[in-house]
Amino acid sequence: MAKKAVATFSGDKSSLRNVVKCIRMVKSERTGAYAFEEELVPTDQVKEYFAK
Repeated sequence: MAKKAVATFSGDKSSLRNVVKCIRMVKSERTGAYAFEEELVPTDQVKEYFAK
C-alpha cells in the first residue's frame, strides 16, 4: 500500500498564509517540448505571474 505524500513548507507559518504555489506550462524554444515552472508567489501578485 502506497503512502500518502503530504507537502509541507518549513518556516514561519504566519508568513506562508498569503503565498500560493503557481504552476505554469512553458514551451521550450530549442526542442518545442513543454515544461512546468513552479514558484511560490504572494497572493496579490498571482495575476502578474501568469501575465508574463
